Amino acid sequence: MKITAQEEYGLRILLRIGRHDHGDGISIPAISEAEGLSGAYVAKLTRILRMAGYINSTPGNKGGYVLAQTAGQININQVMKVLGGALYSKKFCEDYPGTLKLCTNSIDCSIRSLWQMIQFTVDQLLDKVTLQDLISQEQESSLLLESILQQHVTS
Repeated sequence: MKITAQEEYGLRILLRIGRHDHGDGISIPAISEAEGLSGAYVAKLTRILRMAGYINSTPGNKGGYVLAQTAGQININQVMKVLGGALYSKKFCEDYPGTLKLCTNSIDCSIRSLWQMIQFTVDQLLDKVTLQDLISQEQESSLLLESILQQHVTS
């Protein structure tokens, strides 16, 4: 399993916008420079995030992007799915049938059970994480995320 570039950079862009504490928005050129990404790629990802309702664009000379919701309302699991989709979905088996039209294991597949379990576990964990949990410095965020993981393991 891999985190795609679109998921990584999209989340970084959303985090950059969330950390921008000025009254005005942060522009595509400012995000591009801060994240080391092309302006075109930032524009593509901000469009995805805007269409999903996570950010708004502010017009004008000092315009740019701002969060459309509070950072505490933005669920990281949903953001990741908007940026790249779930790790596993029911359509997965249709997408990988091999050279046949229907997977030879479509009736009895223990691997599908593994992917479903992984997706369920990832969903349960990421559903507990908000953008607010990631806004602080790495050490503080790491402690907070460890506590979320510990709560998940013990429940």
